[in-house]
Amino acid sequence: MSRIGNKAISIPAGVTVNVAEGNVVTVKGPKGELTATFNSELEIKVEAGTAEVKRPNDTKQIKALHGTTRALLHNMIVGVSEGFTKQIDIVGVGYRAQVSGKKLNISAGYSHPVEFTIPEGLKVECPKNTQINISGADKQAVGQFAAEIREVRRPEPYKGKGFKYSDEHIRRKEGKTAKK
Repeated sequence: MSRIGNKAISIPAGVTVNVAEGNVVTVKGPKGELTATFNSELEIKVEAGTAEVKRPNDTKQIKALHGTTRALLHNMIVGVSEGFTKQIDIVGVGYRAQVSGKKLNISAGYSHPVEFTIPEGLKVECPKNTQINISGADKQAVGQFAAEIREVRRPEPYKGKGFKYSDEHIRRKEGKTAKK
């Protein structure tokens, strides 16, 4: 029995959830609008400020989709009401980032600057030149863009230099020692 799938999702004030033909769910809120298509075998009910996902049978595939669908729907509702944020800290001499228009420019010790185009629906800020804040309503898009930025220079375990998430802990290694 799915513990996650059976939980009801509370819908906050100011958020509307519409389920159309073929389980096309549209969620609108103060932070934006998200649309997703879910498996048509599952039943999504929206009533009296709550949303529920029901499954018709207990086949292995439907049981797997039950909890996933509920989690994705919950993330859509949280995204349009509160939004999601990822913060990347830049550690290293000469490593920096800045936003100019719809572009994110990064200097990461390469012979060339690395440039990213900011995707639609995301907001990117650099309060300091060693910090990047990515926010938006779509959890997957925020996480994907943050992962692409982190791949420019992943943190290394000896000095800790690189691009790391603010809540990430880098396991440090001891360097080589000289013989005495």
